[in-house]
Amino acid sequence: MQRIPEETIEQIRTSNDVVDVISEYVQLTKRGRNWFGLCPFHGEQTPSFSVSQDKQIFHCFGCGAGGNAITFVMDIDNLSFQEAVSKLGSRIGIDLDIEPQNGEAKTVSKEETRMKEAHTFAMNYYHHLLLNTEEGEKALHYLEERGFSRELIEQYRIGWSLPNWDALTTLLERKGFNPTEMAQSGLLIQKENKNEYFDRFRERIMFPVRDEAGHVIAFSGRVLNTESQDAKYMNSPESPIFQKSKVLYNLDVARPIIRKKHKVIVMEGFMDVIAAAKAGIMNTVATMGTSLTKEHVNKLKRLTDSVTLCYDGDAAGLEAAKRAAQLLMQDKVKTEIAILPDQMDPDDFVQKNGAEAFEKQIIERPHAYLAFMMMVARRNKNFQFENDTLQYVQEVLEHFVGNSSPVERDLYIRQLANETNISEDAIYQQFRKIEGKNIKQNSRQQAPPVAQNAPVSRKRIQAIDRAEKLLLAHMLHQVDIVDRLHQDHGLHVFIHDPYEAIFVRLIGFYDTYPQADTHRFLEILEDTELRKLVMEATLTERDPEHASEEVSDCLRQINKHRIELQIQTKMHESKEAEKLQDMTRALELAKQMIDLKKSLSTM
Repeated sequence: MQRIPEETIEQIRTSNDVVDVISEYVQLTKRGRNWFGLCPFHGEQTPSFSVSQDKQIFHCFGCGAGGNAITFVMDIDNLSFQEAVSKLGSRIGIDLDIEPQNGEAKTVSKEETRMKEAHTFAMNYYHHLLLNTEEGEKALHYLEERGFSRELIEQYRIGWSLPNWDALTTLLERKGFNPTEMAQSGLLIQKENKNEYFDRFRERIMFPVRDEAGHVIAFSGRVLNTESQDAKYMNSPESPIFQKSKVLYNLDVARPIIRKKHKVIVMEGFMDVIAAAKAGIMNTVATMGTSLTKEHVNKLKRLTDSVTLCYDGDAAGLEAAKRAAQLLMQDKVKTEIAILPDQMDPDDFVQKNGAEAFEKQIIERPHAYLAFMMMVARRNKNFQFENDTLQYVQEVLEHFVGNSSPVERDLYIRQLANETNISEDAIYQQFRKIEGKNIKQNSRQQAPPVAQNAPVSRKRIQAIDRAEKLLLAHMLHQVDIVDRLHQDHGLHVFIHDPYEAIFVRLIGFYDTYPQADTHRFLEILEDTELRKLVMEATLTERDPEHASEEVSDCLRQINKHRIELQIQTKMHESKEAEKLQDMTRALELAKQMIDLKKSLSTM
């Protein structure tokens, strides 16, 4: 494994501000001395993820995740330490030229890692065929006619698959990839009742799909011949590395632009994202053949609280935008909807009207949520008919509940009155009735059953937990404490195994690094659970001027707990001896328990 000089690691760590790095992934808001946001490592509604610029660390009070800029990139992008340092180095102009070490294997199975490697190989193969072979010329010419520049083709690594049944299959087998795994990943298809395989994608323009870390996990293939009997688009099937409900196309590229603009544009398909890129709009993402999901919303909320939906202008697109908007508003995300005219999709609009018109007329002039909902509710309604009028008013007012300010209600209710010739007072009365009914319904849903009304006691933090955490806190700041305790107690200072594992690693760490360095120690810990304990210890208040006294108190508490455990063990053994009528053994154990209890009283 390639070793990075310590001075280079230090330079990269100190030159990458932890707030700047994390802000590329999480929307942070400053409160007091620290920054807060929604934790990217677990789902939450209230921000419990804290970043300290002074200490250059982060910590989630919900799930316990923590570390510095380097460990954050390791965890969020599933990278090895070397890869994370290399990635952060590139942010400040230091090119380390680190070969991938498959660091993600610590959280991703070897099979999934090989699947991603095969997809990367396939992407490069398809891309080469498109740009450098006679077989790809027709597809390349088609893309250029559709407004795809060479730069755009290279940026999105667009490619071409041959019409042959086994072109990719043969290459993957030569590279040593297991065809069964490749079929599970979606690249190949196994022949029915045979141990033979063939390419899933043939004679299609190939668009790679990447995950948040930039790994290729799937493809979408478009037929060149629109008169073909085959489906226009074929997507990879769901696999261990590709779940449509979690993937947002282009998020790896768009993430820093989303953070910079404080807004994301969500589109219906990946071709819409590429159409927006033609127009120079880069803060765009798209779902992959599925409706917007709660998982998608959670990913977006960590980056921004402002979303513009830009779906197709046909009836299906408007309905999809309506569902997506409602889902976003439920999570208190500011939502606007950009409407395309004449049932167009973004690619059609850019082709017909140009990139500038798309940006100025569509993206920069979205409808507010309530205005859009009124527009959708108004479709196919004839206000000459009483039922249509009443249904329209009812639908619109239901959207007002929980989603409108008094000013917005006043504006839109006035508009409703003008459209329907119903008085504003009558519409307000109907709104208050719907609002009251909604409040009652929510109260019933939120009220716990009587049987569950008993107060839930919070988990008591035991003295042993505090003692072990405080002792570790001192160890992280003073090498001599680790040396002394190792000499006096060997490897068994702590009661709980995780703390003991950290202690063993600290001993090895201080053999290599003569001075305490919490940042560097965090970086060498691959186990995220151990890293959480170290972060909690780092944040534990200690008194450096009275370190010796605090360490002694901790050791006393640990020894006391160890004796209490021994008493419990002997009590259990004594009961077992009595059951077996072994009174001699029972009396001996009773005497030992008395001696142990006496030793407790003197501590």
